[in-house]
Amino acid sequence: MKLFRHPELEGLDWDSPEASVARSRIIRAKPVLVDIYRRWYADIAGELPEAVSGPVFELGSGGGFMQEIIPGLITSEVLRIPGVDLVADGQCLPLRDKVLRAIVMLDVMHHLPRVEHFFNEAQRCVKPGGVIVMVEPWVTAWSKLVYRYLHQEPFRPDSAQWHFPHGGPLSQANSALAWIVFHRDRRIFEKRFPRWRFTGLKLNGAVSYLATGGVTYRSFLPQKVVRLAADIESALVERLPAMGLFARIVLTLRE
Repeated sequence: MKLFRHPELEGLDWDSPEASVARSRIIRAKPVLVDIYRRWYADIAGELPEAVSGPVFELGSGGGFMQEIIPGLITSEVLRIPGVDLVADGQCLPLRDKVLRAIVMLDVMHHLPRVEHFFNEAQRCVKPGGVIVMVEPWVTAWSKLVYRYLHQEPFRPDSAQWHFPHGGPLSQANSALAWIVFHRDRRIFEKRFPRWRFTGLKLNGAVSYLATGGVTYRSFLPQKVVRLAADIESALVERLPAMGLFARIVLTLRE
C-alpha cells in the first residue's frame, strides 16, 4: 500500500498541522470524495434536533468542510490549523455548560484515548434534548479486512478496554472503538452514561470510499466508476450490512 500513498503526504508527520492541511487539499482534489463527504455531512445535519436552540460544535474538523453544510458551525481541531475556530481536546472542552444544540464529528471518536471523558464533557456542554452525531468506523465481516490490511490506524476489536495510550493525536487510535462501545459493550455504556440515549445507527457503504483512496492514497479507479459505485452501494448496504465500513451514530441527551 505504500506504493499507492498519496504524494501530498510524502515526508509529512501524520500528526502535524501540515499533514491536516495536505489532507484538505487531497479531499478537494477528488470530486467523488467531496460528494461522499457532502452526503455524510447532509446525513449528520438531518439528525440535528429542531426543538433545541444553540450552536452546533464540530469536534476534529481537520481537512473537512462541514461548515459549508451546517451554517454557523463552530469548527475545532486538536492542532492549530488554518480556518478552524478553536483548538480543542474532546476530553476537556473549552465551552460553557449547557450551551450546545449538538456536537458533530466525522472519524474522531476512535482517536480519543479516554473516550469516557468526552461523554462526560459532552453531557456538560450539550442542552437536554441535544445530540451527539458521529460517523465512525464500524466492525463488519468486510471492514475487518479493510481495517486490518488496508488502513494505517490501529484496529483492535478484541481490546478489553475502551482506552489506549496517549500518543500522536491522529496516529494513535483504535478504529474499532465505536463498535466496542456501542455494540459489544452497549449495556456497559448505558449503565455508565444513563443520560445518553442511543437513538440512531445506520451503516454506510465501503466500496466507493475505498476506491477514491480516501485521504491517504491515490484513487484506485477512474472517477466515473467510483461515482457509479457510490450511487448504488447505499441500497446494497441496507440489504447486506456485512458490507458496511462506517456507521452514523446518534446519541440524545435526556432531560
